Amino acid sequence: MSFRKLRTFIFPVAIIAIIFAFSSATADSKSASKGDTVKLMDLFGDVFDKIKRDYVEDVSDKDLIEAAINGMLSSLDPHSSYMNEKAFDEMKIQTKGEFGGLGIEVTMENGLVKVVSPIDDTPAFAAGIKTGDYISRIDGEAVMGTTLAEAVEKMRGKPGTSIKLTVLREGASDPMEFNIKRDIIKIKSIRANREGDTAYIRITSFSEQTSQSLEKELSRLMGEIGSENFKGVVLDLRNNPGGLLDQAIDVSDLFLDKGEIVSTGGRVADSNKKYSATPGEMLNGKPIVVLINGGSASASEIVSGALQDHKRAIIIGTRSFGKGSVQTIIPLSTSKGAMRLTTSRYFTPSGRSIQAEGIEPDIWVEQSKLESLEGKKLATEASLHKHLANSAANSSAKNEKDAMMKRQKELYASDYQLARAIDMLRGMSIYGSSLNGK
Repeated sequence: MSFRKLRTFIFPVAIIAIIFAFSSATADSKSASKGDTVKLMDLFGDVFDKIKRDYVEDVSDKDLIEAAINGMLSSLDPHSSYMNEKAFDEMKIQTKGEFGGLGIEVTMENGLVKVVSPIDDTPAFAAGIKTGDYISRIDGEAVMGTTLAEAVEKMRGKPGTSIKLTVLREGASDPMEFNIKRDIIKIKSIRANREGDTAYIRITSFSEQTSQSLEKELSRLMGEIGSENFKGVVLDLRNNPGGLLDQAIDVSDLFLDKGEIVSTGGRVADSNKKYSATPGEMLNGKPIVVLINGGSASASEIVSGALQDHKRAIIIGTRSFGKGSVQTIIPLSTSKGAMRLTTSRYFTPSGRSIQAEGIEPDIWVEQSKLESLEGKKLATEASLHKHLANSAANSSAKNEKDAMMKRQKELYASDYQLARAIDMLRGMSIYGSSLNGK
């Protein structure tokens, strides 16, 4: 293929992408002449022609061009990439909450695939893949030298087929091998249950129905608990890799009555926006505790940052992932694919950019296991022979309180962070009630 023909093909895709991404040129690029650009395109055409003529194996024009486009985008940052028609269709399915694969959110770091978080109740989660793991090999083939899109495509496959991942984990002296069977990943983004007098809401990802499902589940739990007994909400965003920006805004809006939720800023005018809460919030001022960790990214950080800045919630856990950039999906009619391009950074209401910094919790709580030290039990009045009974005791209330205490002990053994969050929530409720004279 001659460079003349090649240029007519590349310009609609590659050059438009360059113009879009760098429409407000830097000082260096301003000094570059059109002639310099033409020379660079000549260089590209020269390399292309030599590959087509001399490479040891025949490579299709489509593969070369798509690889060149993806290389251009992925060189910008870990989150910009090119999606061909197949990948674009899969992405659209994924945002609806169902897709095929292993169930992990990943990024590229130091040439390896880094796990942002495994998704609850998926093959990767069940196999023991953890936040912070580095995938170094996929079915024995090295990840180093591949793009994120290529690595993700290798991990996708027909449900029921198996894949072997070689994982490097901090603290482990040797690589770890995981054999995982692929499955259809159906994400239920909201998991909700009652923890005594509190509502526990876990958001696993921000997909199209997240805010609507959250509102429905929270209303149900508040009705079950009753307005007099309801102490507040634990919002669990641990290992939540993010998702749709509009859903993060809508979720925040459920708990805020006014004020800014998030703002975005970039080089293109359309990327500079502010999003604010609408009047009314679901909890009528009841306290909120938000749980985060190193797997809480993107949309999770928008929600926790907004609630933290407005002092609407106490943030408990460990520092979040630190993904403070916004990606725009731009369809490309010439290929029926799309490019995912980082177009702006987002800022919390106080103006913080958490890019590469993360959300610092108000109370730092590491996940750990609390073991009870069962020593010699001390005598109490109730253990004394012929002690007077408490005739005023409300057996129903006592049984309910005993059940709550038993459940809390179980949580301290199985999920220390959640147990601390519930304790904090109940303490905030008691303190708030005393201030109001109740």
